[in-house]
Amino acid sequence: MDAPAPWTLRGHAYVCALAMPDALRRPQGGTAEALGPATGRLGVVMFVDYQRSEVGPYRELLFMPGPCRFPDGHRRWSIGRIYVSSEDSARNGNRNWGLDKRVASFRVERTRYGESVTVRYQDRDIAGLTLKRRGPALPVLGPWLPERWRRLGQVRDNQQFVFAPSVRGRLGVASLSDAWGNGKDFPQLQYGRGRGSLYLPDFHLDFPEADIRPLS
Repeated sequence: MDAPAPWTLRGHAYVCALAMPDALRRPQGGTAEALGPATGRLGVVMFVDYQRSEVGPYRELLFMPGPCRFPDGHRRWSIGRIYVSSEDSARNGNRNWGLDKRVASFRVERTRYGESVTVRYQDRDIAGLTLKRRGPALPVLGPWLPERWRRLGQVRDNQQFVFAPSVRGRLGVASLSDAWGNGKDFPQLQYGRGRGSLYLPDFHLDFPEADIRPLS
């Protein structure tokens, strides 16, 4: 299935910030070699369950190690590790936005207040996390973040991809526990410290066409 950008997606998600040692966050973060090392002290891990997309429902686990210096001189967040449960999502996402989506299986156990997630890739468990909702989710009016804070960048096949997704919906507080990664395929989250988690129970996500340019 060919699904060019833009995409409009709907589902629920958890977004968790972690303070991790630089010695783990940077080399295990997975960003392209053309980028400078991730700066700051926080990485972001996300679990997303898409009920609707241009390629159908799928699940996703990703990690961003922090803002990186791009060859054009700008600093942007970049997705270093990303696993999805759909071959169509992986193929189109990699082509449209320069991602490195890899196809994995997801085991999700839902509870009254959250869910536990285990991701398996190439016949081995690579990451797991337990996520819980903390209280109600409230509607948020207007854009959550200015575009310059939403702008992401990827480098793939000697090209730079820049895009700024936008999301709307409700927002609540969550917590992350029992998080781990094997260190090879996903960062060792077990050595991080939680710095806040959010829950998006029913979001609408607009993923625009990327600005694609050759690396300078």
